[in-house]
Amino acid sequence: MRIRSCLLLLSVLVTVSFAADASAGQATRDIKVISSAGARAMADACTAWAEKNKQVVAMAILDWGGNLIESHAMEGAPMNAIDTSLLKAKSALRWRRPTSETNKMVRSGENLAPTFMNDFPQPGALPVVVNGQVVGAMGVSGADGEKCAQAAIDAVFKGQAVSSAR
Repeated sequence: MRIRSCLLLLSVLVTVSFAADASAGQATRDIKVISSAGARAMADACTAWAEKNKQVVAMAILDWGGNLIESHAMEGAPMNAIDTSLLKAKSALRWRRPTSETNKMVRSGENLAPTFMNDFPQPGALPVVVNGQVVGAMGVSGADGEKCAQAAIDAVFKGQAVSSAR
């Protein structure tokens, strides 16, 4: 009986402790996401930019959690282009910066972590940041990938998004 009372008291104390921690901070937060319609519009805008600049690209758009919400390859894109764009987008999302910046860090020896974390620190991807919150990333394989991604972000978010979380 005495052990049961001690366990009950301990569970009450733990519950009160967790409740106090939760009340000290916000228990939930609002997270913005790129909608499927927004991702499709980004793919269309990047394709239009690539066509205008006589380039062939493939692209992948991820939400804030790294889930693929849109991908597209233009006619003539190499077989590995979708995979490459997806790897680039994941790297931009993880490091919260353009992959061209991550590439420079790796090449200079400043930070080699992306090389052993299954990242693909090659230029061509940008995170999408709205009001300081990373809402996703866009990876583009082929030609001027980051320029294509930036054109898509600008066209869809109309200046409400930036491509770096720093």
